Amino acid sequence: MPKATNEGKGVTVAIAASEFNYDITLLMLERAKEEVAFLGATLGPVVKTPGVYDLPLAVKALIARPDVDAVVALGAVIEGETNHDEVVMNQAARKLADLSVEYGKPLGLGISGPGETRLQAQDRIENAGNAVRSAVKMVRRLRELG
Repeated sequence: MPKATNEGKGVTVAIAASEFNYDITLLMLERAKEEVAFLGATLGPVVKTPGVYDLPLAVKALIARPDVDAVVALGAVIEGETNHDEVVMNQAARKLADLSVEYGKPLGLGISGPGETRLQAQDRIENAGNAVRSAVKMVRRLRELG
């Protein structure tokens, strides 16, 4: 395992994770927590939602907290027999982006899909770490702007 860094020192990251497809999202959540620790950031509150569609409400509660610098949203939107996965992902992603801009805080989008199979979702579990890295980098960059 690579040596931990201090890139995230002074950054508190909260996580909102969907319970739908929990066999996948639980591993995503654990991977995200590992990355927070690896970067030397502080893990803030962790909230679980029933599904990806519910993430924006939890993210809003987290992102509004003064003790949270960034939020990571985790989920897996797996393709079904209808286009429901596209509706869920499009609406959630749009609202999450809006919340990030509204509150001026980074949001790491760690939601895979839509249109993916369960196997593809499993292959993308590692992307939870990418979402944490992205959020921490954006906190640092915004701080540099003053």
